[in-house]
Order: sequence, then structure tokens, then C-alpha cells
Amino acid sequence: MNRDAMHVAIDLGAGSGRALVGGAHAGGLRLAAVHRFHYAPRQAEGRLRWDTQALLQGIRDGLARAAEAAAGWNARLVSVGVDCWGVDYALLDAEGALVEEPICYRDNRTARAMEEVFSVVSRADIYARTGIQFQPFNTLYQLWAHVRDGLPPRAARLLLMPDFCHHVLCGSLVSERTDASTTQLLNAATGSWDDELFARLGLPRRLMPEIVRAGTVLGTLRPELAADFGISALNVVAPGTHDTASAVAGAPLGTGWAYVSSGTWSLVGVERDTPVLSVEAARAGLTNEIGVTGQVRLLTNVMGLWLLESCRREWAAAGRSQERAALLDAAAAQPRSAGVIYPDDRRLFAPESMVDAIRGILRETGQADTDDPVLLTQIILDSLALRYATVVTAIEGITGTCIPGIHIVGGGSMNGYLNQATADVSGREVLAGPVEATAIGNLLVQGITARTIGSVAAGRELVAQAFPLARFTPRDTRRWAEPSRLFAQIAGRSQLSKDAEVQ
Repeated sequence: MNRDAMHVAIDLGAGSGRALVGGAHAGGLRLAAVHRFHYAPRQAEGRLRWDTQALLQGIRDGLARAAEAAAGWNARLVSVGVDCWGVDYALLDAEGALVEEPICYRDNRTARAMEEVFSVVSRADIYARTGIQFQPFNTLYQLWAHVRDGLPPRAARLLLMPDFCHHVLCGSLVSERTDASTTQLLNAATGSWDDELFARLGLPRRLMPEIVRAGTVLGTLRPELAADFGISALNVVAPGTHDTASAVAGAPLGTGWAYVSSGTWSLVGVERDTPVLSVEAARAGLTNEIGVTGQVRLLTNVMGLWLLESCRREWAAAGRSQERAALLDAAAAQPRSAGVIYPDDRRLFAPESMVDAIRGILRETGQADTDDPVLLTQIILDSLALRYATVVTAIEGITGTCIPGIHIVGGGSMNGYLNQATADVSGREVLAGPVEATAIGNLLVQGITARTIGSVAAGRELVAQAFPLARFTPRDTRRWAEPSRLFAQIAGRSQLSKDAEVQ
């Protein structure tokens, strides 16, 4: 009997992960989530570190559940691949063992790293070489801080987090290029590690692995793991290991449309054939990351639903628990804007209290202070919609191309209030879904490698057929006149400081 070939997508977010099983089936796509797990970062050895044991155990449990699901479908598992958040890394010794638990990008070790790096190599030079948006948590600044504070003497190899997970699964010691491109250590012209940048900054080039393309078969599942799950000859395949690369691959984008991969972070951008390395792109905070087929994902990292979820955790801890759906309904019922903030304000990255940080920004910008959860929810979501719209407009201006619509994927695509606000403030049609775009993109690349799916384009057609999309058209645009004016004023102040840094 010919059984469907199925794949396992391990999708790791910043604190929680999922295992999904899926693949091409009867002319369509089959997809099922089989396991969810958590591995929140915690303080250990003086740093905020990932709970590696919990993360790896979650992957193992996910594989076990995947094997059970495939057996229930009378399908055969043929491969597994891991996608993950970017920039964080693990250090291995010469035998391939973990030297220390990986440090989380929200750790404060990089607080001074950017200015230290710029005293050696200018900001403008780094952007011209790498084309990557300046963020204090980029791998470049993490590695600089690690070297400054003292690398473990046993460190022999640096693997980005999804590459480390693949190493645990099959022993591979390479880096897949979509995630490598986020590090600000890759040369945008050559697609290779920038040897000159490493040399000028005194960073350990010897630690860096070979770079491979998405779709590369990295090896087969370690025998001891295969035996545990009753799986034989399971290939370990590198998908687009950066989660946004997989999300974009799994999004059935219309021609010329922008995308928003919406979750803890919001990644707002377009697909292009070539990078944009101009001063204007640097000033706009645009980053040139690589997609699964080698195209450029020209985008900006925007602080996402982390803002709202951080507030909800605070409200719950204070005995004011707020259900997300009720908050969104109440925010939508507000007759006017309660205010706006610039969501990428650095003070919102990892504050002790997100609520207090937002209220402080409201007071600082002359707006009405509030501790009302409904009004704070509206302020956060309105500000995100305004930020999405300004990024899309900036990309239009810098690239000289028309962007007819915006496609929102990921968990945030279920946020109807934010979707409608994005349509209203941008004046563009918005499509929302699928929620599981990241895992779908991961599975599509594995399917292409297994030759059950012909191409990313063919896979996107399957996605469009399998998953209904919600459509939002601009409607209440007049409401946004004053919030847009105020947002432009607040964002302009931030842009002035960025302009000074770029020069």
C-alpha cells in the first residue's frame, strides 16, 4: 500500500514550542498539531538563559507524538525540521557537547554593546556590509559581549538555536542561511560570513559553521532517538530555520503584497530579488534577510503582541485577569482613540512593568494617562497598526514599488481588531491567515526536499486551497486622522535620533 509521506515541523517560539505533523495529501495539505511545550528563560549563572533541558525534552516528546499521529493516519514519517526565533546561539565543545546553557536575547549583557562596536566599526559601514536592521540583541552584539566578558575556553563551535536542535537530532554542525542572515555577521553581497568584519571586531571566526541552504538534508535521526520512537531512517532537513522565513514561505502572498508575520514580534516586509543597502533603508530600519529560495525579505522587526501579553500577565498577577477576546471587543467599542505610543521604543523591550512603561510614555508625550486595561489594549493595537502602515509606506517609497495589500499570518492573524485597524489606517486591503503559516512553511520545504511538493509557489497554492482567509477592507478611515498625526510626531522624534546614529 502506498502511504502518504508526512513530515514533522518543530516550531520554536520565544518560550514555547509546538510539534506539528503534515504534508501533501490527496491533492491538498494535511496538518495537525500534536504537542505543545514550554521552556521559559530563567536566571542561571548570572545570565537570563534558556531552559535547554525543557526545550530538548519538548522536541523529543513532540517526535514521539508525531510518530503516534502518523501511525494513526497510516502514513510514514520521512523527515523532521526545526524553525526557531533568530539571533540566539549555543556554544559546543570539540566533541559536540553543550558548553553552557544558551543566553536569551532579552538578557542585559548587550546594553552597551552597540556603542562599543560602533567605536570600532561605524554603524554605516556595518549596514552597508550586512544590510541588517540595528537591534541590540543581534548575534553580532551578543557575540561581542560574550568575547568582552570571556568566552568559555572549551567553546569550539557556535550554532544558532535551530542549528543546535538539528545537531542534537542528527549530529550536524552547519548553519542554515535564512537564520544566519539575521545575525548581522553575514555579508549581504557574498552570502558568506563577513571575514573582514570578524577580523576588525576581533570576533572568533573559527567558531562559525558552514552555511547551507534551506532544504538541505542534514543527516538521519540519531539511532538512539529513532529506537525510542520506533522510527527508522528519518531524515533531518533544514527548513527555513528562521521562523519568519518559514512563515513567509507558508503565506499565499498576492503579487507585490506586503506581509506581517504577527506574534510576539511583528515582522513587516516584502519579498524582493535583491537587497536594499541605501542610507534611506538604514534610516527606515529596514533589514535584508534571506528567504527559503534565496530571495530577500526586506522587512522591519516591530515590537508585536509581546506588549499586550506582557500587560495581561501583569493584570493577572494583580488579580485583574483580562480575557483577550473581551478586551478586543471592548477596545473595538471605544468611540475614539485613547492615545498612541511608538511600539519600538527601546523602553518597551524588557521593562520591569510594561503597564508602567506605557503609561510613562503617554505622560511624556502629553497624552492622557490611564490604567484601564481596555484603553491600554486599544492604545497598543492602534499603535501597532499605525507602525505597520508606516513601514509599508516607507518600503513603497524606498523601493519605488506599489504595495496593493497586506497579508497577516501567524497567531496575530486571529486578532480581528488589529487586522481591521491595519486596513483602516493603511488604506489597503488586509488578508489574515493562516495561523500556522510558520509550521506550514517548514513542512513545505520538507515536502519539496522529499519531492512530494514541486516548489514554494505550488505549496502556496495548496495553502490557499486548504486554509480560508479572512478579508478586511478599509472602512472607518476618518477616525485615524488625529491618531496618525500624533503617531507621526512621536515616531519622528525617534527617527531624528536614528538619523544621527546613521551618520
